[in-house]
Amino acid sequence: MENAAKQTGKPFLMRIGIGLFAIGMAAVLAVFVLFATGMENLPVWLSAAAGVITPLGLLLGLIALVREARTAKTAETG
Repeated sequence: MENAAKQTGKPFLMRIGIGLFAIGMAAVLAVFVLFATGMENLPVWLSAAAGVITPLGLLLGLIALVREARTAKTAETG
């Protein structure tokens, strides 16, 4: 299974992080557009998605990056 993840390029956790970050950025963009059009009472779920999903995706991407660097370092030394 580890060999299959290396063949596709990005690890599974990195793909999840990128997807969550993209969804969160779309929510941020939607909040800005709705606010610019004059809507004042935005849905709570949209604000929560913009505020939680974006950093969660970034965090997962960073964790995947650190894990990948550590496995590359251990494979290089041992």
